[in-house]
Amino acid sequence: MMTKDRPLTLTLVVFAILVFSVQICLSNTDNANKNFTPTFAPIFYYEIIDVFPHDPQAFTQGLVWEDGLLYEGTGLYGVSSLRKVELETGKILQLYQLPDIYFGEGITIFEDRIYQLTWKEQIGFIYDTDSFQLLKTFSYPHEGWGITHDEEYLIISDGSSVLHFVDPLTLKEIKQVKVHDQQTLVYRINELEYIKGKFFANIWQTDLIAIISPESGEVFAWVDLSDILENVHIKANQPIDVLNGIAYDSLNERLFVTGKWWPVVFQIKITEKPENESR
Repeated sequence: MMTKDRPLTLTLVVFAILVFSVQICLSNTDNANKNFTPTFAPIFYYEIIDVFPHDPQAFTQGLVWEDGLLYEGTGLYGVSSLRKVELETGKILQLYQLPDIYFGEGITIFEDRIYQLTWKEQIGFIYDTDSFQLLKTFSYPHEGWGITHDEEYLIISDGSSVLHFVDPLTLKEIKQVKVHDQQTLVYRINELEYIKGKFFANIWQTDLIAIISPESGEVFAWVDLSDILENVHIKANQPIDVLNGIAYDSLNERLFVTGKWWPVVFQIKITEKPENESR
C-alpha cells in the first residue's frame, strides 16, 4: 500500500510546486502593469460614431480592415480561427479553423498574405488572403500576441514591453523597440495596428490603447475606453472579456475597436478634448 502512495504523493508535491511557480510568474507580470499609471503622456478622448454587430463567440485576438471587409483572428484552444467578416451585419463570410493544438493570436495582411500568430506554440501561419489557403509556417523564439506592419517590417508583440521588427521575406528579426511612457516601461503590449505613422496597441487587461512612436517606442498618447460598453445591451450570462481588436479603414479614415466575446464592433473618433469642450 505504501509503495503505491509514494508516486501519488510525489506527483501531488510536484504539481503544487508547478502551480506555485506559475502563480509567482503571473503575480510578477500582474504587478508590472498594476504599478503602471499612464500619467505622463496625455489621455485622449473618443466619440462613438457607429456600432456594428459582432459574433459574441469570437475571442478576438486580431482585427484588420482590408478591401471593404474585416479580417479577424480568434483564440482559445479548440476554437481558434481566421475569419472574413461583413462589417454591417457581422456575418462570417469565410472561416478557417486552426488545429486544436494552437491558440490563435494577432493577424495582419501584408502584400496579399495574411500572417497569424499563435500564443505559446512559437509558430506563425501565412495564408493566401483570398482563399485562406495555408502557404507556409514560420517560427519565432517568444510568445506571439499582436502583429501589424509598417509597409517595411512585420511588428510583433510578445506580452512584454518589446516590439519585434521582422523582415517579411526572410522572417528574421531585424531590431527591437521597447515601449515606454517617459522612463516607465509599458508591459502587456497586445493587439497592434499601424495608423498614420504610429502604432496603436491594446494593453492587455486594461481598457487603454497606447499610441506609440515606432522609432523610439515612446507613448505619444493614451486613449481610455473604460466606459465604452455602458450603453450596449449584454445578454444574461454572456461572457465579456477585455478590450482587444483595432482595425483601420485608411480609405475612409474609420477606426474600429472591439473586444474578446464582445457583441459589437465600435467605430470611434479620437480627439484631444471632449467634443463638447471648446478648443
